[in-house]
Parts: sequence; structure tokens; C-alpha cells
Amino acid sequence: MHSSGPARARGRCHRERQSLASLRPARDDGQARLTLEIYLARHGETEWSLSGQHTGTTDLPLTKRGEEKARALGKRLSGISFDAVYASPLERAWRTAQLAGFADPEIIPLLREVDYGEYEGLTSAQIHSTKPGWELYRDGSPGGETPAEIYDRAQRFIEVAVNSGAARLIAFSHGHISRAIAVAWIEAGIQVAAGLQLDVATLNILRDAGRGRVVTLWNSP
Repeated sequence: MHSSGPARARGRCHRERQSLASLRPARDDGQARLTLEIYLARHGETEWSLSGQHTGTTDLPLTKRGEEKARALGKRLSGISFDAVYASPLERAWRTAQLAGFADPEIIPLLREVDYGEYEGLTSAQIHSTKPGWELYRDGSPGGETPAEIYDRAQRFIEVAVNSGAARLIAFSHGHISRAIAVAWIEAGIQVAAGLQLDVATLNILRDAGRGRVVTLWNSP
């Protein structure tokens, strides 16, 4: 990790700025009580996300456009306060957090991207040329994580979030693990994650409002 990154994990981070109405927390309608809200932010563009290459453990920086989109995320989050700010240990995630205005996110290894093993750096088309019909959340990756391992890691991050004491937190992470977190949040099977598109530099909101866990925003640019 470059020296510009977070030197160490810290406690809760706080942020308050003016917000967009579309992202403001839901008001209590008298029937539900907000108990936990998790904002998931996918990192900005990298050279490999642009080319469609699977980027797991490879620690790539953001492109210039990726940096611009990360700053734009910060504007969208203006005015929303967070009791905790988390980020993956990979540069593209924690740097997105920094550019969005969160200078010192707490680094959580559970948020790192899926380990693609032998498929690292390959596009889906390249993988399908030798293994037609391959799907990550069903088949996993040779030498990488299995679907069960991905799901377990997603569940463990949710446990961290639930036990953090935060009412609202934000996590800067990656495409495939964020999808796994979303389906684990609603207790759906891991293969459901294959049906969730998630673009770079997008926002997503998971909420527990007392009537059960729901996904209230997904893939919002």
C-alpha cells in the first residue's frame, strides 16, 4: 500500500455536509423504527474495470476519471452523517473513500474484493472461451474463493456492522463482494448476486427498519 493511504485503523469517523434529498434517511412513518443503515460504495474506475478484467488481489490505482467520480460521490453524500466509515485494504477502495472526503477510513479486510485465483486479470469472455457458462457465484474460481467462502465473508462483515453500535455507516468496497453483502443482508442465496448489476462509483443502501432487512437503493450513479 502506498504511503498516501490510511496508516492504521481508527475508531468511528463522522461526516456532516448538506445532502441530496434522494439519499436522505427515510423518515419514521410511525410503523417502523430505523435501527441500522449501511451505505455500500463501489470504488471508482481503474484500468482493469474499464477493460472488464477481473480485479481481485491486484492493487490497481484509480484512473483520472475514477478519481473524478470518487469526488462526485462525496458531493452526493453531503450532509449525511456516518457513525463509522470502513474501506477495503485495496487502494482503489480506500482512495475512493479519501477522495469522497473521508480522510481516514477504518480498514476492514473483510471488504476486500473476491479472490479470483487463476482467473485474476481475465475478462469474462476469456474465461468462457475455456469454461463456457462459468459464473462466479455458482462455480467460484480455481485457486480462488468458493461461493461459500464469499458468502461467509459477506456475512461476517454484516456481523461487524451490526455489532458496531452505528446507526448509519458507509463501506467503500468492490463489485463482487458488495453484491454478496447485499444478498447476505436479505438472507438470499449467494447465486442471487449474479442478477445484481453494480457499476463503478455507485451508491447502494441496505436498511433494517424494524420490519426486516431490505435493499432500498441499488447501483445508483
